[in-house]
Amino acid sequence: MPVLRAPALIRTPVFLLTSSLLLTACGSSGADSAKSAKTAAAGYPVTLDDCGQKVTLTAAPKRAVSLNQGSTEILLSLGLADRIAGTATWTDPVMKGLEKANASVPRLADNAPSFEKVLDAEPDLVTASFVSTLGKGGVATRAQFEKLGVPTYVSPSDCSGKDNDSGGDGSRSEPLTLDVVYGEIRDLARAFGVEARGEKLVASLKKRVGTATAGLNGSDVSLMYWFANSRSPYLAGCCGAPGAITRAVGAKNAFADTHDEWPQSSWETVADRDPDVIVIGDLTRRQQTAETAAAKIRFLETNAATRNLTAVKKKWYVLLSGQAMNPSIRTIEGIEKVAAGLRDFGLAK
Repeated sequence: MPVLRAPALIRTPVFLLTSSLLLTACGSSGADSAKSAKTAAAGYPVTLDDCGQKVTLTAAPKRAVSLNQGSTEILLSLGLADRIAGTATWTDPVMKGLEKANASVPRLADNAPSFEKVLDAEPDLVTASFVSTLGKGGVATRAQFEKLGVPTYVSPSDCSGKDNDSGGDGSRSEPLTLDVVYGEIRDLARAFGVEARGEKLVASLKKRVGTATAGLNGSDVSLMYWFANSRSPYLAGCCGAPGAITRAVGAKNAFADTHDEWPQSSWETVADRDPDVIVIGDLTRRQQTAETAAAKIRFLETNAATRNLTAVKKKWYVLLSGQAMNPSIRTIEGIEKVAAGLRDFGLAK
């Protein structure tokens, strides 16, 4: 799966942000004492263990910037729209039920914003779903933000048991579990001082998974997850979000023999493996060939290498948003849709 990257960094008004931070830190001693007492009473400072780093927040964020859709949708689901100063890097329409909340949040960029654009939002926390977003070649490094006193948080789903330096979209030594997704929700809820909301959200997601998979046994079914690109398709390896979906429904991944997150393969290899069901990424972005589900299905049904696949002849397709194929709150949506598809196709025991 191609990860969107930021353009080259441009001049940054560091002195403006630094001055702002210094002014905040240098108020009257009386005001500082009162603020410190209020903060301590509210349970701060809070320190999170995040991707090998300690992230300390001295107060609940009021102007967070979320640099990926997955992170933004968690914050919106926690009822924190009024504390988000900006979002960026969107591949899909916002999750159902969050439209009104999302409309009130400034969109800094549809793709990756510049470092300067993020700083202009005066963030007191920057979050991201991918290590690459806050790494070399991304919007800026975590060190660049933290040098200015801005704490950063990266989704543990993109670093827990994952090597992001192995090329492409990285590879996993350990399968992603839903507990990691739930852990991100709990981390962000704690960061903002809304732990009860976090627990309520996690409980509702667990209930949805239980309802979707109750009595489901797809052990005889092979699934293939196609994210993008018709020439050399990005297909899900064993252990990312599609792996979590596959395990939840009790099925098999036709490409479980690779630990790469989104390896590129050939249609000849796909034909050899002949999956029972093809899970198709229905994307709204315009970066690769065959982004939408309609374009993918049109390709599958007309290409000589794919038109005789079992899934194509029987039209056993399950359509998912790009976010549902990423490790995110939408992975639960992926489980629901794949489970429903297996039942509709008569493949679930």
